[in-house]
Amino acid sequence: MAGGGGNGDLQGWQDKLTPEQFAICRLKGTEPAFTGQYTDCKTPGIYRCVCCGAALFNSATKYDSGSGWPSFWAAMAAGSITEHLDTRHGMRRIEVACTTCGSHLGHVFSDGPEPTGLRYCINSAALDLQPS
Repeated sequence: MAGGGGNGDLQGWQDKLTPEQFAICRLKGTEPAFTGQYTDCKTPGIYRCVCCGAALFNSATKYDSGSGWPSFWAAMAAGSITEHLDTRHGMRRIEVACTTCGSHLGHVFSDGPEPTGLRYCINSAALDLQPS
């Protein structure tokens, strides 16, 4: 399923993912704040896309934003994350998705720490931590 971009074959994704992962990653849902498995995680490693395994974030850029979701101040590499304008729910936000498979990850905001000033606010269900 990697490399397909977008939602493609939803039934295939539904067979591969848990109901929560499917709702978040393929249907652009959001897990409730402070409920995700990686919100308070301090384990060093690489956070990968739960759908295709692409490397998305390094734990060295993770920080406690107080938002209730895992937050990072930088993506793993240029091009690993794709940004789209999201005007759903009467808001203007920037959605972030996995470039490889199009999985919805969360949103990016410009209120993060230096050196980037960014806060990638990501759903735990969209991630798979590979400990180092």
